[in-house]
Amino acid sequence: MRAQPLEPDVPLPKGWSQRVRSAAIHAVSMANVVFTVTRSRAENHFNARVRLKAENDRLRNEIALLREELRIKDARMERIPAQRRPHYSPTERLAILELRAARGWSLAQTARRLLVTPLSVATWNARLDEEGPDPLVQVHEPVNRFPDFVGYLVRRFKALCPAMGTRRIARVLARAGLHLGATPVRRMLRPPDRPKSTANRIDVARSVTAKRPNHVWHADFTTVPTSLGFRTSWMPLALPQRWPFCWWVAMAIDRYSRRVVGIAVFKSQPTAVAVMRFLDRTLKKAGCPPGHLITDQGMQFIAAAFQERCRRRGIAQRFGAIGKYGSLAVIERFIRTVKTECTRRLHVVPYRSAALQHELGLYVDWYNGVRPHSRFVGRTPDEIYFGRFPACRQPRFEPRDRWPRRSGCARPRALVRSRPGALLELDVAHQAGRRHLPIVSLKRVA
Repeated sequence: MRAQPLEPDVPLPKGWSQRVRSAAIHAVSMANVVFTVTRSRAENHFNARVRLKAENDRLRNEIALLREELRIKDARMERIPAQRRPHYSPTERLAILELRAARGWSLAQTARRLLVTPLSVATWNARLDEEGPDPLVQVHEPVNRFPDFVGYLVRRFKALCPAMGTRRIARVLARAGLHLGATPVRRMLRPPDRPKSTANRIDVARSVTAKRPNHVWHADFTTVPTSLGFRTSWMPLALPQRWPFCWWVAMAIDRYSRRVVGIAVFKSQPTAVAVMRFLDRTLKKAGCPPGHLITDQGMQFIAAAFQERCRRRGIAQRFGAIGKYGSLAVIERFIRTVKTECTRRLHVVPYRSAALQHELGLYVDWYNGVRPHSRFVGRTPDEIYFGRFPACRQPRFEPRDRWPRRSGCARPRALVRSRPGALLELDVAHQAGRRHLPIVSLKRVA
């Protein structure tokens, strides 16, 4: 007679039946840890097919989680009777029709996914070109004296680059040749009933003034989680801050120009030796050492070997004040910018060091050479660092046909290119195909 395999006898704790839901949450959290470790090792495998399969598996899992998130949101809306659901605005209806065209949906598919009736979608499509004061499908009303298409360009640009604020949009368009102030851009994007912000800007005095490029540098570290965070459902309620759960990223920027001079990726919190190697690579790339290096008082920066290396390089090391707001504001603001505009915009943070280094390198090139900096009124860090003529001072387009040529415009001031009354087309390219790194240009159309 064939023997039956013995099953392991795992004792269950007392009262386990009252903790089934808690156990399910713990099991999901533990599964997330296991899958993170497994996928991270697979994505660093020597076999390219194994790496590709691991990346595809991770993307499929991310898509499944996003679909579950949408399902939960849709389930709440579906419980509301169709007659009592909030209506889409005219501009949202146009966005739905654009999405339908991009996805190739039928009327039934569009209605099912957007929780409307097929008749509503058919009505929007039939009245797409309707004129009048209150059309069913429309773009926003024109703002001030600018033509209607200017506001539409701004809103479409905001939809393509949602992370950009009004000042950034104004500076990017100025570099492309269309000069708009931050206030008109804000009015074009703001709903009519949106209250104005009353927050006051806090200016912090700085003890060191950068007088030229490579005079003062800032350096610091930050962690980049490979998932959305470090939380677990069991003690100590956090994952260890090291790979594969996160990366450590070292950054160095020039204070005068805000140009990124160095960036590196580490699997765990870097030691003083690793920081010295990073500093040596950054100095070699820059071609000269800075006069001052401002850091926090982390163990890497206060190590005797690191301080000795700075002295031999002729670098005066300075530390930010502990607990003083704004003492390290420049590098802290840049870290927040990197996370907002780069790492959190990726579909998934790579498990491979070379892949993350490549993504950060693309962002640094875009940040230095394309992105206008708020401190410099539309100029880029590279234009300040290398002393180049700013693109935002080139002759501008003027879409208002009766605007006097000698009248002023939104800062920075620029002459009018060709004749006023230009009709413009927005062209948005992307650095290396990355949707979060837009390169904006304007084309004059007949």
